Amino acid sequence: MIGLEEHKRNETVFSWMFRLMKGIIIGTGFIIPGVSGGVFAAIFGVYEPMIRFFANIRKNFLKNVKFLLPIGIGVLISIVLVSKVFGGFFEIPEVEVPMLWFFIGCVTGTLPRLNKQAGQQGRQSKHIAIFAITIVLMFAFLHFIQDVLKTVTLPTEGIYIWLAAGALMGLGAIVPGLSPSNFLLYMGIYGEMMQRMGNLDFTVLAPVVVGALACFLLLSKVFDRLFECAYTSLYHFILGVIITSTMMIIPWSGKELESGGFVRDINFTLPLVLICVGTCVAGIALGYWMDTLEKKYKG
Repeated sequence: MIGLEEHKRNETVFSWMFRLMKGIIIGTGFIIPGVSGGVFAAIFGVYEPMIRFFANIRKNFLKNVKFLLPIGIGVLISIVLVSKVFGGFFEIPEVEVPMLWFFIGCVTGTLPRLNKQAGQQGRQSKHIAIFAITIVLMFAFLHFIQDVLKTVTLPTEGIYIWLAAGALMGLGAIVPGLSPSNFLLYMGIYGEMMQRMGNLDFTVLAPVVVGALACFLLLSKVFDRLFECAYTSLYHFILGVIITSTMMIIPWSGKELESGGFVRDINFTLPLVLICVGTCVAGIALGYWMDTLEKKYKG
């Protein structure tokens, strides 16, 4: 009997650490350009629990906080550490390109489960149509945003700009596939935000967190209601957004790469190609492994 209790205790510790790891990976999606935290939240099975918690925050409050706390801690840890340690790496195409292929691999490795989840309540022709229309509209929308926001420059002093940046991050969590860091990059405030959050500048970090939570609280009830009345349709929409946004960040040869205020053309050499293949395969393996753990240790 003692051995069984010890096993249960260890499983609980593992489950808590597993959700912390999920939070760390989700957090990278909020601040790495071209990647969506909402995508990883959907991939790792915490998107719906987060939506339902913020939409009905009084219902099972302590139980939900206990479940989501390690995820939230992981997100904050990731935001600060990635801003501090890895932010400068994405100024270097030789590093940024393999990292993008790694995250593309992560998404690819979990697409089979997402597709199964989208059809778990049945799949009709209208859902396939929603999926296809979503891909077309998202391609048009993301291309439009790219063109418009390239010309936008904003001041980086004052609380309101950072509240808006946080709201964009919250929107990226609510709508899987949207990459708030892309928008911040085009708006010209991404670099300073990364540097100041990495240095634990709470004049930036605090309003960013408040803005993200406020956006989540305002919009989560809408998405919670959509899950109740149109689960299959909404998940086919999400699946279309995920696939489209992933395709949009594929760094092909000759494609312009923007970061740190610079525009560079990607030039693939044989060593870079081999590294990208390796990181993509590693991402697929990680995505598949996380999917396997998700099935074994649900929550």
